[in-house]
Amino acid sequence: MRAWMFNGPGIPLELVELPDPSPGPHEVLVDVAAAGLCHTDVGFMEGTLQGVLGFTPIILGHEAAGVVSAIGDSVSGVTIGDRVAISAMGNGKSGVIGQKNIGVGRHGAYAEKTVSPASELIPLPDEVPFDQAAAATDAGMTCYHAVFARGGLRPGMRVGVIGLGGLGMTAARLAVLGGAEVYAAEINEQVHEAALERGVKHVVNDVRELAPYDLELIADFAGFGTTTAGAIEVIADGGRVVQVGLGQAESTINTQLLTLKQLDLLGSLGGTPEDTVEVINFLASGTSGSRPSRWDSTKFPQVWTSSSAARPKVNDSWPRSGRELRAGRLRLRRSAPIRKPVAERVRKPRTNADHERHRWTD
Repeated sequence: MRAWMFNGPGIPLELVELPDPSPGPHEVLVDVAAAGLCHTDVGFMEGTLQGVLGFTPIILGHEAAGVVSAIGDSVSGVTIGDRVAISAMGNGKSGVIGQKNIGVGRHGAYAEKTVSPASELIPLPDEVPFDQAAAATDAGMTCYHAVFARGGLRPGMRVGVIGLGGLGMTAARLAVLGGAEVYAAEINEQVHEAALERGVKHVVNDVRELAPYDLELIADFAGFGTTTAGAIEVIADGGRVVQVGLGQAESTINTQLLTLKQLDLLGSLGGTPEDTVEVINFLASGTSGSRPSRWDSTKFPQVWTSSSAARPKVNDSWPRSGRELRAGRLRLRRSAPIRKPVAERVRKPRTNADHERHRWTD
């Protein structure tokens, strides 16, 4: 098989020919149909996150979807030809950045094939494209976890989103689909229209301009200190601020307001395989919005060069992660994923009415 090998920071990925991997017990082989280029991968390539990797050289790529092409011993519930995504969080027990996770602690998806524990497979409905599924395993999961799991979003809630990069735009759209009344703050006015097209009620330049809307939940995907402080100033009494972005490591906030308004200030990092399943359910409903940016895998060096030079520029596709660019579909051969415990929770596509009726009782 062909694969892009990471040999160390500052060194271009190397296109190599390797023997096709074989699945061991409890494992399956997945023909990769789409893989995402995440800002974490950029950190590996630039050397800022080098210590996180389990080993080098390594095949990166922790956002993956494809088709099951071989099955190892002691695997049940999986069939060759199954469409699947691979959980970026492993089985959910290894932490946010686990040393056994795909593309971090074992070879990843920047290849024609990758081996995965069957327990990490998430079945894909036919309605969900591979590229969207790959992005759902990290960008989508992170956003869902922030606004639903940590934020406690409920239908009818007044929700604010700070920062409309890839993650923020994705979170805003998911909040709209979840039945919330969504407002946003973003200094880049070029993306305001895209947010409005995705159902956001109103977009401003500074979160403090959202004070009149009496927001119950604000998710800060920027994290530049002033954004966090502004969220605490404008959120309604008893509200919740969820910190996702880390634009700077430290910030000053008004602890008097935090106390007098009885606010919750929570951090959110990554998510769980269950969060990914919920995002895939949204995708299956056909209401997610636009599509990820896509590149042929043979153009990876050009993609990496252009994306590195352009950051933090963001295009208007959904879903992308904050400065993340979705490296698109690997145009190799037809692939298909497989099913696994976590995947069993994937439901048939729902209508918007179904979401409102069932989302909070599952």
